[in-house]
Amino acid sequence: MSVLVYIEHADGSVKKNSLEAVSYAKALSDKQGEGEVIAVALGSVAQEELVKVGHAGASKVVHVNDEKLNAGIIQAHSEALAQVYGKVGAKTLILAKSSLGDAVAARLAVKLNAGLVSNVVELPVTASGYKVKRSIYTGKAFAETIVNKEHKILAVKKNAVDLKTDGSDAAVETVTLDIHAENFATKITSTDKAKGDVLLPEADIVVSGGRGMKGPENWGMIEDLAKELGAATGCSKPVSDIGWRPHHEHVGQTGVKVAPSLYIAVGISGAIQHLAGVNSSKCIVVINKDADAPFFKAADYGIVGDAFEVLPKLTEAVKALK
Repeated sequence: MSVLVYIEHADGSVKKNSLEAVSYAKALSDKQGEGEVIAVALGSVAQEELVKVGHAGASKVVHVNDEKLNAGIIQAHSEALAQVYGKVGAKTLILAKSSLGDAVAARLAVKLNAGLVSNVVELPVTASGYKVKRSIYTGKAFAETIVNKEHKILAVKKNAVDLKTDGSDAAVETVTLDIHAENFATKITSTDKAKGDVLLPEADIVVSGGRGMKGPENWGMIEDLAKELGAATGCSKPVSDIGWRPHHEHVGQTGVKVAPSLYIAVGISGAIQHLAGVNSSKCIVVINKDADAPFFKAADYGIVGDAFEVLPKLTEAVKALK
């Protein structure tokens, strides 16, 4: 019996949150003795990239190298996964919670008659039944879900588990599947992608600015710090609403929800809608001259000071460390 992991990739590389899902599957396999961890990749991706999935804990990668799967059509991905799931004799499918993963998991749960749990943050407790802890209410609370189905699908929340990197290269098996044409009936005519050196949803470090930056002409300080840290840049909703920054940089409940290892908020007061989009961050640093800014209550570290004085010094300190 195997644990199957659905891995996503972009621009030729496997996504970090998918590698975290692999490490989660490895920990699950070790805990419950569920056999080997097998990852499945759909579409065009280099074999040398797939081999590295083994470092996160997979023993093998099944590669369905079909260009028609590159578009990420939900029906086609669901059908391909269902076929591979049956071929490897899995009872559990692990994947990263994402926009594509959520849609694929829901459809696959129907195909497999499986129990689906999303936003998973810990390994299941199996002492009496199969109980899974998941994050709810935008990270403000947790729920324990009992799964009674034989087949199970677990969507792991980003940064909920540590990424394993000490495994060995995975064996890669390329397979061809017979996916009926009806699964490709949907046509994706265009895709608008966010631009930037580091994309916000995938970033491990995010530097965000708010109205405390006083204007778009001052954003160079945010970008300079982000560049030195290898970070993505974000902003509060008011900043994107008034056109200082593009809407794809809006972080918050109605924008992009992030879960980086480090989130730096500069000149952002910390409205509840913004906090809902960042409270899954492992470490939050707040820089604000208002000592009573609500954001400080959610911060791991805080600097009460003028951003126009703090940011240049912080950037120089990062440069010195590098």
